This record gives sequence, structure tokens and C-alpha cells, in this order.
Amino acid sequence: MVAANIAPYGSWKSPITSDMIISTTVGLGQVTIDGSDIYWLESRPQEAGRSVVVKRSANGQATDVTPVPFNVRTRVHEYGGGSFCVVNGTVYFSNFVDQRVYRQEPGSEPQPITPEAPLRYADYVFDSRRGRLICVQEDHTASAREAMNTIASLGLTPGSDNHVLVSGNDFYASPRLSPDGARLAWLTWNHPNMPWDGCELWEAEVKPDGSLGQTIRVAGGVAESIFQPQWSPMGTLYFVSDRTGWWNLYRRRNGQVEPLYPMEAEFGVAQWVFAQSTYAFESEQQIICTYTTQAGSQLARLDTVSRQLTPIPTPYTEFYSLSAARDRLLLIAGSPVIPAAVVQIDLRTQHIETIRSSADATLDPGYLSTPQTIEFPTEQGLTAYGFYYAPQNRDYAVPAGERPPLLVISHGGPTGATSTLMNLRIQYWTSRGIAVLDVDYGGSTGYGRTYRERLNDQWGIVDVDDCVNGARYLVEQGKADGKRLAIRGGSAGGYTTLSALTFRKMFSAGASYYGVSDLEALALDTHKFESRYLDRLVGPYPARRDLYVERSPIHHIDLLSCPLIIFQGLEDKVVPPNQAEMMFAAVRAKGVPVAYVPFEGEQHGFRKGENIKRSLEAELFFYSRIFGFDVADQVEPVAIENL
Repeated sequence: MVAANIAPYGSWKSPITSDMIISTTVGLGQVTIDGSDIYWLESRPQEAGRSVVVKRSANGQATDVTPVPFNVRTRVHEYGGGSFCVVNGTVYFSNFVDQRVYRQEPGSEPQPITPEAPLRYADYVFDSRRGRLICVQEDHTASAREAMNTIASLGLTPGSDNHVLVSGNDFYASPRLSPDGARLAWLTWNHPNMPWDGCELWEAEVKPDGSLGQTIRVAGGVAESIFQPQWSPMGTLYFVSDRTGWWNLYRRRNGQVEPLYPMEAEFGVAQWVFAQSTYAFESEQQIICTYTTQAGSQLARLDTVSRQLTPIPTPYTEFYSLSAARDRLLLIAGSPVIPAAVVQIDLRTQHIETIRSSADATLDPGYLSTPQTIEFPTEQGLTAYGFYYAPQNRDYAVPAGERPPLLVISHGGPTGATSTLMNLRIQYWTSRGIAVLDVDYGGSTGYGRTYRERLNDQWGIVDVDDCVNGARYLVEQGKADGKRLAIRGGSAGGYTTLSALTFRKMFSAGASYYGVSDLEALALDTHKFESRYLDRLVGPYPARRDLYVERSPIHHIDLLSCPLIIFQGLEDKVVPPNQAEMMFAAVRAKGVPVAYVPFEGEQHGFRKGENIKRSLEAELFFYSRIFGFDVADQVEPVAIENL
């Protein structure tokens, strides 16, 4: 038995390197069944973040469908999702560079079916009766005040007539055609709502010529969020609603809306991207679904007749992108010790087959930290939640009397949630001796509407307090060094990070990834989808401009006195680069240690392997200089001003 090394926290040598992360991992999404074949979307850092449609045939062979240089990604709402569909082996997809829709038949090169125009498309459904696609269309014609969103039909060949079917509201999503092609359902909402605040589910007759007839509002409103409308095999409309304060399953039958299985659990998620799926029909009588409670996520079978919910045992703890056929389920699933993967479950035998894992590398469990769910007290006598990862590396022993540095992660959104799926970027830190707290601050999804609404009018306050109180709780528990606390986050999490560093005195360092420093600038210069988001999170602008100034770190640099590193994509349309540049210039002028690492060709979130590697290593180097430990890896230094 080899004795473990004793070395300071942060300086441990780990097999989980940045090179391993970018070379052995892929992103997985949008699982689709087409007959006996399975399709999914694979995002590859080693190919500059290119997204590829992959097919697994009935014989078990997996092949790329979309060839180089095509990148299957839509920019509708900027966040995209729902970027392809498959019909009898023919793939229709959005290409990132030109945002045109392409048709790719087996054995042929992709051919564009939409014109060269400032139009974007997403969330496709095939209309077999009329030989067309129905989808969300986003029109960026220069003369428009802002992008115009509609539901449109697309012909399947170049030069075909395309038609707008539904228009007039600010946003649309989830066009879904009944099995007989006679009814169309969709979601819609207007500023200032986001879809998780409130949206409406509509249904209309589809006439033989493809136009829509009489329409009715099925459910929803300004204070009721609807998620994933879907028709059963026999043509009953199902959907998820949070009308009780929890996203539960409902259906419309005989003109009436009825709940299927009321419970304090979330059967839906925040609709940041298109084509999310938390349930699927195995048959008319059997729904396979996933739901989340404070105890975690569960996969289950719901009988639509008896309305009995029966858990399906699996080794997984989180489930996404469900797609089902008779006796089989396809989905993305994973756990803290199993990387997310496309898996197939035989619903008769419960046999599980891994189709494609997101991580090829096999890691010794001795290097992996398992998340511990924590509840901790926060402001106003409330409770907040998070996941604590202790330092873990089988080759090292804990230094006597030393407590580990703690890295607090504030997730994006802010209406989002963290995840307990194996995340090698978290293990990158813990295997080097740095503890991690991943916070589900007030405003996060997965805990019901009341918890989600804690952030209304309170962005920059509740989220910051919860991150601070989570760190304080772990210090009091003896699980973190109170003098070596850092906070990091991306996008909205970057704003929480900058606010915590500016308006609180808990943290000693921080890292902002494409974070917001000026709320007013964000309100005046961002994309349509989020252009009124801050009305609810902060207050109506310009009527409450005072709050925007009061909560913007850029206006209170005099309060910021701890080191900061900033990462930014220079093509970011969600949080423009000027936000990072203003913050960097102001902190540098004040004389506080600060570093700025911009990336050409990156947008909102880094996709290129070399940039993911550079940002991880630069952040580690930054903390090593601030907290005073040696880095075991050979990493490229980053220039830190004022140090």
C-alpha cells in the first residue's frame, strides 16, 4: 500500500487535466427516434464546438450524418435548441453559419431549402399530409424594430412557398401537430414575461390547404407557465402546467383540462431552449416521465387510465430529452459517478444500453468527489440549497490543520438550476484540492414556483445572499478556509459573482465568465428574448433606473477590493463584450489585481476546445497566485494587472 502524499490544497497533481476534458468529452442533446434508428446531437470541443447529427442504426453502428463544415445549431432566441428533425431517414437541420434550413437525404450532400435571408428557424415538426415542415421562425430583417417571431410552414425543396401560420405575439414555441395532422398546438407569450413566468397554450384546426381555422386557448396566462405540449398517439393533447405552484402533467379531454398526478414535484423545466422533453408516450396508456423533488430526480411510468405513477429503477439521478416508442425509451441520463450518456432502456426487461457517453475517459473513483446535498439558512429566515464537493484525490492526504480553499459556483439563467451530473470541470478543481459549492440560490428551478419567484425584483440581492450564506455555512462547518473563498459564474452567474465581490466582503477572489457588470447597459443592448427579462428581476426600465444603477457593480468600483479575473467571448450577443471591457478598465484603474482573457470567435459560452482549456488553466493560475499555492501542472501564465 503506497502512502499518500501530503501537499497543500490546490497543489495536488490530478489526472483530470484540461487536455483530457476537451479531448475526451462531448456535449449531447436532442435524442430522436426514427423507426429503428436513433439520432442525437453531439457538440465537439475538439472540432471548435461544431455540433453534428449522429445516427445509430439498428445494426448498432454509429455514423456522423451532417458532414464538415456544417454545424447544426440555430440562433433563434440566441440560445437555440430544436435544431433538427428526422423523417424516414431524411434530416432537416439549421446550419449555424447562414441559419438556413438544409435537407439531407441518405447518401447525399445537404441542400438548402430556405432562402438566403435574415431568417432563423427552430423546433421543427413534420406535416406528412401536406409535405412541409412547421417551425418557429425568427425574422431579423433590418427594418424591423426587433426580431419578429412567428410560427411558419416551410416547403421541403428549394424555392418552395413558405407561409406564416401564426403571428401577432412576441414569442412562439413548441408547434406540435396531432397524429392525424388535423390540429396544431403551440405556446406563445409576450413581453415582459419569460415562458416560465407565464405563457399560453393554443390549439387550432389545420385546414386541408394548410392554413389554420378556429383557434382556442387551452391553458396558461400571464401567471401560469405551460411546458411541452404533446399529442398522445390517439390525439389527446397533454402538457405541463404550474397552475398549482408546481409543474405537473395535465391533459385536455372532452373540452376539459384535468390533472394526471398532482404532487409537489417539477415535471417541467425552464424553457431556455427549444425542444426540451421531460415525458414521452410509450403508448396511449403509458407515459414515461421524469420529475424532480428536493430528494432528486426520478424516472417513472405514469398510467393515463389508472393514473398510477410507478418508479423505473436506474443507476441514474438525472434525465433529459426523453423519446419513446413501443417497449423502449431513449434519453440522456447520468449521475454524479456516471457521465451523461445517450441510453436506451428496454421497458419490458429494464435492460439499459449505453449508446454514446459524453466522456470517453475511465476515471478511478479515487479521484472523483461525490456531491453532498446541503440546506443552509439564508436571509429572512429562509432556506437555500446547494451541492458541496469535498476535495478528493486518492494520491494525497489532507494536510494537518489546513482547511481547503472553497470555490462557490453561481449558475446562469438566473432562472436555471445546477446539476449533480458528473462534471469534469468541477472535478478539475476538487481533484486538485479545492472544495466546490454549487449553489441553487433562490430563483432556481426544481423547487416550485414560490422558490423560483424569490428572485422577482431581487436579482443581485437574493442570489448574492444565498451564495454568501452558503460559503459562510461551510466555513462554520469546518469544510472551508474562510480566508480563501472564491466565487465564479457565467452570464447571470457572472453578474452574481461581480455583485458578491462588489457588495459583500465574504470572498477573496472571483472569476466572471461573460458576466453582466452594468444592468442598464444590458437592458438597452441585448437580444429580444431577454430584452424585458429585467423588468421582473429588477424593475421596469427606465421607471426604476435607480435600481439598475444601484445594483450594477460597474457603478460601485469603490466597494470592490478583491482580485478578479474576467473571461469574455468577443462575438457575444447576449452579454456584449463592452460589459467585460468596462469592468476590467475600472478595476485596473482602481489598482486592484485583475486579469482579462478575451476570446475571438466565441459567443455566449465557450465551445472551442483550446478556449475551454485556456480558461480553465488561466483561472487555476489566477487562484494559485492569489491564494498562494503552487500549480502542479504546466500552465500558461495569465497577465494579472496590479499584482
